[in-house]
Amino acid sequence: VLVPSDVSAIALDFKVLHPVVITRLGVFPSGTRPELQSNVTVKLLQLDQEEAVVTARFSSISTGTMANWVWYKPVEQFILPKGFEGTLVWESLDSAPLTTVNSSVELDDGGGVLKFSPISEGVLPHRSALGFPGLAGGFTFTIYDKDGLSGLLRGRSARMETHASGLREEDAALRDESLRHGDVVFVDVVDTYRNVPSKLLRFYKWSVENADFNLLLKADDDCYIDVDSVFMKIDRKGLERRNFWWGNFRQSWSVDRIGKWQELEYASPAYPAFACGSGYVVSRDLVRWLARNAENLKPYQGEDVSMGIWMAAVGPQKYQDPGWLCEKECYLDMLSSPQHT
Repeated sequence: VLVPSDVSAIALDFKVLHPVVITRLGVFPSGTRPELQSNVTVKLLQLDQEEAVVTARFSSISTGTMANWVWYKPVEQFILPKGFEGTLVWESLDSAPLTTVNSSVELDDGGGVLKFSPISEGVLPHRSALGFPGLAGGFTFTIYDKDGLSGLLRGRSARMETHASGLREEDAALRDESLRHGDVVFVDVVDTYRNVPSKLLRFYKWSVENADFNLLLKADDDCYIDVDSVFMKIDRKGLERRNFWWGNFRQSWSVDRIGKWQELEYASPAYPAFACGSGYVVSRDLVRWLARNAENLKPYQGEDVSMGIWMAAVGPQKYQDPGWLCEKECYLDMLSSPQHT
């Protein structure tokens, strides 16, 4: 069902999982009639870039060709490579509002070659639009390197089994180490980079339930800690306190919208202060708060920035200490992460 709106811009983000060739851009007609009454520009941009990759302009006298109740215009065929992150933007160039459909519409992802970020995250659109949850048109594409895609699909079962076999071997090795040394805690979470914040919360919950401590030191497993120096500073500076967070804090760190550390759900342009991942110390009362609220704390793209966002709600006393190194250099300090041992 077409739903009229009063917005002048709609955006939809997507990621390319297998190379495609964009062939047409389209826009919905006006209301329940096939006519196009407004001037609309459709742009395909690389995410967070201002210059369009391809553009199509529509008007009542230049509508293009209708297919499946969408007006389409061909564009210069452009290969979008695997990993390309793009945005489709529909803009009304006059006072007439865009015609939209609501977010329940089912999008064709080409069998899985595209990922529509707003759809998967449950908010459409989540970033560029001016408040209306909808779509204002469509686009068409063809598969680039069909033989390559067919080969990937045919080999998927074998790859999945090889991957599963490797995971079983890793699990067995970890459990063997745990039995021999008692130094591994297992938590119920799929161990991927994006799940590390959830993994951290589960560890905090385990710590509160199973360990007696006043301060908890968290460090990455590729770092070396001078434990004696840590204890000496705790005693010398009187750092055994409540509501206490000790680390090397990054201030006003900008939020990445593309790349490995892409974050699309935290709206602010900068993160709250957060400690470098190499290591930090946090007091038991804060760990207890994190454990108690674990089910309600939203995980963001990384554990360090997530910790900063969570702690911003509590306002702990932060003890800034550059001794917790943020770079991979080897110094005679409390903590280092050397490239060469």
